[in-house]
Amino acid sequence: MAFAASLAKLQAEASCPICLDHLRDPVTTECGHNFCVSCIHQRWEGLQGTFPCPVCLHHCPDRSLKRNTQLCYMTEIVQQIPTSGSQRKLQEEIPLCGKHHEPLTLFCEKDLELLCAQCRVSSDHQDQPLIPIEEAAASHRRMLKKLVAALTNDLENVERVYKIQFANTPEAMIKMRRWREKLYNECKKLKSFLEIEHLELDNDLLIEENDVEEKLVENRRQISYHMFRLSTLLIEIEDKCLQTDLALLTRIERIHKSYGNLETPAVFSYELKKVIFTLPPHFWGLYQMTRTFQVELTLDPATAHPSLIVSSDKKSVTYRTPGGGPNTQTHIYADVLSSEGFDAGRHFWVVNIGGRGLYYLGVCKASFPRNTFISPSPSNGCWQHQLWNPSGQQNIGIFLDYELGEVSFYNLNKGSYMYGITDTFTGKLMPYFSIALSSESLTMSIISEVKSN
Repeated sequence: MAFAASLAKLQAEASCPICLDHLRDPVTTECGHNFCVSCIHQRWEGLQGTFPCPVCLHHCPDRSLKRNTQLCYMTEIVQQIPTSGSQRKLQEEIPLCGKHHEPLTLFCEKDLELLCAQCRVSSDHQDQPLIPIEEAAASHRRMLKKLVAALTNDLENVERVYKIQFANTPEAMIKMRRWREKLYNECKKLKSFLEIEHLELDNDLLIEENDVEEKLVENRRQISYHMFRLSTLLIEIEDKCLQTDLALLTRIERIHKSYGNLETPAVFSYELKKVIFTLPPHFWGLYQMTRTFQVELTLDPATAHPSLIVSSDKKSVTYRTPGGGPNTQTHIYADVLSSEGFDAGRHFWVVNIGGRGLYYLGVCKASFPRNTFISPSPSNGCWQHQLWNPSGQQNIGIFLDYELGEVSFYNLNKGSYMYGITDTFTGKLMPYFSIALSSESLTMSIISEVKSN
């Protein structure tokens, strides 16, 4: 293949740049280019003063030409060399100017276009920077090698982003599923007023999940297509760099346009919404109150009325009606205090009521006189709220804000505010639990609000 190419170049050197046939009676101009004597005289016919070389446009001062005897003998020898099919193909592939049908020897840096010598004097390319194709090819070859490095770096970066996006897709789906599970658990705890809304919210979240997944898939498709374009252009440029000067510069503007029009697709990012549903304002206040201020309490058996049975874990108390009537010598009211007390801060606890009967919840001072006939009231250091449980289970939340002087009561079954007491507190306050002696079988249990994972 190398021999055939060298032979083709030899035959090209023995050819006239004007007629492209073997040189006949070759003559040499002052600038060193060779032509058929008839071809060069025909080209200069009608010109006066200066005569431009058809190849380099060097102005010859006159028509004096030197006959090149040695080249004439070499041309005769070249004509005798057999021409193979591949050699003829190489000869036929010598590009010509489509407008003037002359060899392409110049390159326009402004229009990125191959030109012949005749194009230089045309109106379209006057006063434009034209350089020999050898010089232009060397310059653009250096530039293309830089583009190869830049494209390689771009491709590596896009591949890295693609891998990250591909790896993040399962994580995004897992986060969405975890949030759906969390939402489900929250709705389950407050089923009484969230059951209908849960179905709507779950559907909205599923739509959002599908939308995020579709966008991630589409973004991966765009990045993958961009990778394909980069890879294709990279291969095309690398192949272009290996071609001959003329072939390299042919349609070089298309590569420049392709590289200039490359746009890296934007990376899709998402932000998971933590709250995407609307609930009554008091719910979120109550929910945050529970999570932030809930305390663990235990009952103090030493303060329990004889009609009250405190469980072994000190978390529950049950009222029983004594056979001979309640013992009224030490306790007038069937009450019990918590082992823990508070003299500052905010505190929240939950009491579960089971059975049927009248009961009281609140706080009292540790010095509250519980062995007298005096009714509990703020005047003697007891702040309580009377409630009735017809049957079933009822969860009541009590919130103490010591500095603000407030005790608030909430129905956790309905997620609603019930009642509030406002006063000025001094000294330690103890959570207070009391069951009316007229009640049937009633149980109070201090419970921990189940928190979401």
